[in-house]
Amino acid sequence: MTLKTQTKDRYGRTVAEVFTADGLNAGLTLVQQGNAFAYRQYLKQCDEWAYLDREKLAERYRLGVWRSASGIERPWGFRAARRGGQSQPAPRPQRPVNLTIINGAPASAPSSGRRWYCRNVGSWERSQQLLREGHTYLDGDGDGEACEALR
Repeated sequence: MTLKTQTKDRYGRTVAEVFTADGLNAGLTLVQQGNAFAYRQYLKQCDEWAYLDREKLAERYRLGVWRSASGIERPWGFRAARRGGQSQPAPRPQRPVNLTIINGAPASAPSSGRRWYCRNVGSWERSQQLLREGHTYLDGDGDGEACEALR
């Protein structure tokens, strides 16, 4: 793993992007899987739109924290509400979200470059693994489950 240091937070802690040995951005992967939020305060030092795109993708496909129809309150909004303040500063202008980006590649060609079809996957378990790897097109109805006919 390698760190790409971006800045320090108000407590002096290092804010960095984490990359795996094979060069994948661990933070982007976590956001894309719905296991983390794109923390807007520090996105200016990173590829801001990639993080926001991945978060929107996870929300669209109801992955991770987005499984609930209403989603989940972001941690900084929860803390601000407890303090009685605003949950976020005024919203920034939004760029149209590109829902085809997965791990830096088009949705039709995640990291492996191969496009899978349910009839060729072999098993429901394998289809779920492929979905987690970014082959979101295998989830035709957007419910977070790929190749349901294989079940």
